Amino acid sequence: MFRRLRRLRLKPNLRELVRETRLDINDFIYPLFIVEGDGIQNEITSMPGVYQMSIDKILCECQVLKNLGIYHILLFGIPSHKDACGSEALSDQGIIAKSIRAIKAKHPEMTITADLCFCEYTDHGHCGIIDPVLHSVDNDATLEILAQQAIVLCKSGADVIAPSTMMDGMVVTIRTQLDRAGFSHIPIMSYSTKFASAYYGPFREVAQSTPSFGDRRSYQEDPANRREAILESLNDEAEGADILMVKPALAYLDIVRDIREQTLLPLAVYNVSGEYAMLKAAQKAGIIDYEKVMLETMIAFKRSGADIIISYHAKEVATLLQGK
Repeated sequence: MFRRLRRLRLKPNLRELVRETRLDINDFIYPLFIVEGDGIQNEITSMPGVYQMSIDKILCECQVLKNLGIYHILLFGIPSHKDACGSEALSDQGIIAKSIRAIKAKHPEMTITADLCFCEYTDHGHCGIIDPVLHSVDNDATLEILAQQAIVLCKSGADVIAPSTMMDGMVVTIRTQLDRAGFSHIPIMSYSTKFASAYYGPFREVAQSTPSFGDRRSYQEDPANRREAILESLNDEAEGADILMVKPALAYLDIVRDIREQTLLPLAVYNVSGEYAMLKAAQKAGIIDYEKVMLETMIAFKRSGADIIISYHAKEVATLLQGK
């Protein structure tokens, strides 16, 4: 005899009717990595299907994304020039500023989120200006140039600003300066709880942002600290963030749920490079049903409380959701 729970699992249509968590392609943001030059499309060895692309190739990629129903992108720049303070990020002729203008001209429907950081732009690979005494990032000096970078990118046409440096006070500083510059309508999606994680390894290959000395533990969140992780996001909400984020996603679903229960703001997760690379490696080895495991992982992000998923899997998810 079937009991209550089994009755609703018996037939596919009944299971679909009572499903609690669903994926929609509008939940996803797709990251793109942009380099100087023309005709460039370099696949990343550790991340099959992910490329460094020049602007002309990015414009073609945006059309591919639109055909799949993906209209939200997150831009990272890999400049040809790097220096101690990441000055390329402050120029309206910088790689991301130019890319935003080009994308908006050809694909005005795309919603562009601009990552706000300096690790790709500095010759030392850290996320801001280095304090020579502490040998770590100078918090307040970095806040000043973060706000400058945000204004440059908003003037270029960015729809959302996403600060990822984990500097104390970054949201309130950026919000204040954007408002003064006439960009009070631009939302801030803060990397509000960003862990000093080993899952970022492949990203540092594609973004060429590995620190030349030390690590980022003096400013990114300790993976062992749950209460502090929650506090980071609540602080950014109090400073005026419009969207919060947890990065990485897969090993921190408890933190996602904790934050979800304490805020009404939209909550994003970043399904990072290491998570992507592991699934791709397992697919290549033939040890998992790749598509099922990938979708199960995406469902886990939504079930834990995420509204938005930043993922290199987004194109594959879109293809599966469309039934192609």
